[in-house]
Amino acid sequence: MRLKRSCIYPKDVQRITGKSERSGRRLIQKIKEEQGKSLNQFVTLEEFAAYTGINIDRVREYIVD
Repeated sequence: MRLKRSCIYPKDVQRITGKSERSGRRLIQKIKEEQGKSLNQFVTLEEFAAYTGINIDRVREYIVD
């Protein structure tokens, strides 16, 4: 069984939304602020999907390991 990663990066957000990588960084920062996370914590795929309203299965399609 191949393991998939659980966290999302700005490049992933760029692929999913079609916006710039900088916009991806800002969106991840907003999610961290809303979730009460510190700068060194990661945003999970589930948190991203819930925040954006994008189906989690659709998000996983865009994740490239």
